[in-house]
Amino acid sequence: MAKSTTTERSSKGSAFEWSLVKRILSYARPYRSWFILSLLSTILLSLIAPAIPYLFQYVLDNPTANNDVDGVRRMILIILGVFVFRALVMYGNTYLTGWLGQTIIHDIRLQVFNHLTSLRAKYFDKHPVGQLQTRTISDVETLNNVFSEGLVTIFGDLLQLAVIFCVMLYTDVALTLVIISTIPILLFATYIFKNAIRSAFQKVRKYVGEMNSFLQEHITGMLITQIFGREQVEAERFDKINKNYLNANLKSVMAYSIFFPVVEIITAMATALLVWYGVGSVLNGSVTFGTLIAFLMYITMFFRPIRMLADRFNTLQMGMVSAERIFQVLDTEEVIENSGELKDLPVLEGYPANEIAIEFQKVWFAYNDHDWVLQDVSFKVNPGETVAIVGSTGAGKSTIINLLTRFYEINRGKISLNGLDISELQLQCLRRKIGLVLQDIFLFSGSIYDNITLANPKISLEQAKRAAEIVGADKFIQNLPGKYDYNVQERGATLSSGQRQLIAFARVIVYDPKILILDEATSSVDTESEEIIQAAIDKIMSGRTSIIIAHRLSTVQKADLILVMKKGKIVERGNHQQLLENKGIYRKLYDLQFV
Repeated sequence: MAKSTTTERSSKGSAFEWSLVKRILSYARPYRSWFILSLLSTILLSLIAPAIPYLFQYVLDNPTANNDVDGVRRMILIILGVFVFRALVMYGNTYLTGWLGQTIIHDIRLQVFNHLTSLRAKYFDKHPVGQLQTRTISDVETLNNVFSEGLVTIFGDLLQLAVIFCVMLYTDVALTLVIISTIPILLFATYIFKNAIRSAFQKVRKYVGEMNSFLQEHITGMLITQIFGREQVEAERFDKINKNYLNANLKSVMAYSIFFPVVEIITAMATALLVWYGVGSVLNGSVTFGTLIAFLMYITMFFRPIRMLADRFNTLQMGMVSAERIFQVLDTEEVIENSGELKDLPVLEGYPANEIAIEFQKVWFAYNDHDWVLQDVSFKVNPGETVAIVGSTGAGKSTIINLLTRFYEINRGKISLNGLDISELQLQCLRRKIGLVLQDIFLFSGSIYDNITLANPKISLEQAKRAAEIVGADKFIQNLPGKYDYNVQERGATLSSGQRQLIAFARVIVYDPKILILDEATSSVDTESEEIIQAAIDKIMSGRTSIIIAHRLSTVQKADLILVMKKGKIVERGNHQQLLENKGIYRKLYDLQFV
């Protein structure tokens, strides 16, 4: 269950949650020197900004007023030098903040991915893939703006405002008061704009997640959509989500289209007031012409940060919304508890060191903590033996595999290997002992070699070839263009079901697990392919403790022990001949398939 994060508080209250900001800033700690340099360059830019109007004021009130041509030339060179220096500092500042943002989001994205790989299968049952893609890619990318355009830049804008205000106040109090007389109107407009934009951005991020989830699901299931003629219906459903996304974006566009013209009008009002009051002051001699020109430049410098602050604040808001969503994933406690400390199993007396016994002792399990999927399941598989599990759909066969591999945790009972509770074994060690071949084989886009080795550089091409030869996959691979470099494309779309199965078997061979699990490994292939695959199964089962889950009883008749399951319970057990003689459920299944 996920921890309570700042998400609920922030969505209801202030966008600027200090606890959330502190957590975001903690990612900059490894790069504190770069962060400090970024802050220093921001401070320097803020100090340079008011120097330029002051220099123009000096030129107009001194060398120009005194007809000092050489003095004017010197001041022009100084002003030009200040502009060049500011450009260089601006370059450094832009690069530093950009580098900092990109580096930090690299770290966050890696942390999110690593955390996702540590979560229980139960978490992925409840969260769509598209939604998690949005968290890992889109939301993390948005968070980049908090560093490159948010916190540091907001600090710089505020500092520049303070410096310019102090300089203006020092130069002429009356002109300063004229300029800031319009500030209350601007602050009110900014407040309204901030609230409108935050609401719009929250909806934008929400609908991006919904759109990604919808697309991922429907692209994966496109054949079902097409075969049942659901194209128009699904297009209408997508259009509804798309329109929600459009409307949310249009609300933000509307807010921007109103706010910035309002700021321009307020700036124009301040300029008009300054000219009206300033010209009169120049004429009566209380204000110099250079001071008036400088204040006209100060107006632009003063109102620009205020206008940009609203934009920066909205960038920060977007980052905060994304950060909340990212931390929701990172704060979830549905992780696989890897508390085991042992790196290997004890050796059973009288058996080779590489042979493993499996035992389930009074195991109970429910996916939702209410409806029991397994009830008091107990059985033992001796080292090197094969146990087959049969039964109708929903009987709990695949659940046994999910518990043995610790994709899910049992509610009660004990699962042990060589007498050792699997929870005492390090998770990676446990899973290295197990080779799993499912009915729906997953192949990654890439070469056959990479799919056999899972891109493990420690496994050579020669080892992959030997594994493929053992299971009979080398024959069809040699006929493919590129052979082991052949790109199977996403999910192995260019290969048949049987070919994908053989690659999966080769994958098991190169990783050499001590326990082999076959979950409906031949249920989706034709009879000819089944014969090839069955021969491969016989080879890879040799010398391994094996569990076979199957509907086709032809694949389980050689098993040392057959378990018949019904509604989460083992209702029959024995070998093939014993179960036939019992004339129970197994005999009925056999008669349905062979008689």
